[in-house]
Amino acid sequence: MRVVDSYSRVVRLGEGLAATGLLSEDAMERAITALQACAQKLLRRPLRRVLAVATEACRQAGNGADFVARAREATGLPLRVIPAREEAELAMESCMPLLRAGDRRALLFDIGGGSTEIAWIRRDGGGASLIGYVSLPLGVVTLAERAGLCCFTRQGFEAVVDEVAEALQRFDAVHCIGQEMRAGGVRLMGTSGTVTTLAGVALDLPRYSRPMVDGRVLDCADADQALRDLFSLGREGLRAHPCVGPERADFVLPGCAIYAAIRRVWPSSCVTVADRGLREGMLQRMMREEGSRTRPSFQHRQAQRPLS
Repeated sequence: MRVVDSYSRVVRLGEGLAATGLLSEDAMERAITALQACAQKLLRRPLRRVLAVATEACRQAGNGADFVARAREATGLPLRVIPAREEAELAMESCMPLLRAGDRRALLFDIGGGSTEIAWIRRDGGGASLIGYVSLPLGVVTLAERAGLCCFTRQGFEAVVDEVAEALQRFDAVHCIGQEMRAGGVRLMGTSGTVTTLAGVALDLPRYSRPMVDGRVLDCADADQALRDLFSLGREGLRAHPCVGPERADFVLPGCAIYAAIRRVWPSSCVTVADRGLREGMLQRMMREEGSRTRPSFQHRQAQRPLS
């Protein structure tokens, strides 16, 4: 896979969703403007196929389907809302190349804006399968809005950790993940702005660098120290930090609280950091499907073989 262009904008589509149950007009306008920029970039390329998905904010919102229809009309993109399981599968697909010999299971977390996905994965020879997943309606945007700036206080931060940990423990009780982790051969993996930011801080990067972070196996003690460093900065310090910046300053500590809850429920000596996720999973899936359509079947190849 070779990246020929990329584009990213923080649009906060789920802003106000927790309070109203609806996507706000401003949030929808921001998202459509960003999607129009994406569509313009795509038009400059010879395309065979486009895949475009929406996730938790559109699943939750009472007007999510209306927004998707509006975005399709404004951009021409074939946008669709995917279920939580497909979201977990796409994240799994993107991160499986980071598994190593000896890994028999993986616990993958994806801390998003409107939700947090946890995928419990079984290694199957050269591939992987999803044993179970859970989608918690707790993301960095929803927590930041609901709790205001409470994650900037120790008491508020710990209250969020307690809430998320309680929800995770119910998932753990079903799959006995903690027991499996104690037996060994389980890799903890994270894909989100939260965990990549923790890696950037732990590595003391002067500015964020994807090649330095993606696939990095980070000692959890170093990640925990990075979390403490971020917490100590306060809101203004986070705005000025080269690995955070003003757009993400309000969302880093809610994400760190979710990460701290994951660490509490599933202690691990290290975490594999993935600067990849749904987008890469979508690409991997399209490439695989394209290959299966163009590759002739065994019987067809046999029929074409000349007789001796």
